[in-house]
Amino acid sequence: MSFVKAMHALAPNAIWSARNNVITEWKSSDIEQPTAKAIADKMSEIQAQRPMELLRDARNTRLAETDWWANSDLTMTDAQKKYRQDLRDITKTATSLDDVKWPEKP
Repeated sequence: MSFVKAMHALAPNAIWSARNNVITEWKSSDIEQPTAKAIADKMSEIQAQRPMELLRDARNTRLAETDWWANSDLTMTDAQKKYRQDLRDITKTATSLDDVKWPEKP
């Protein structure tokens, strides 16, 4: 999957075919074909970002669970506001799901 993501990042409008993470056909003569090294480097970059993606996904799920607190006919408590802000700030201190300290839900 990261090969496809890498290709879309490096050549978003290109038309190509690949097998086993190797380009087998390049159909976009107006777009430069990325080198194998450029693809490998982008794949490594994408893989390195994965822990933060997982962290943001888990954080977003927790935020979504409390979205109803912000309905116009409700008033959030200070504890609820702080909890939601702490969730939004979680990526400032944690770098993966392994080292996250989740705030306690009020």
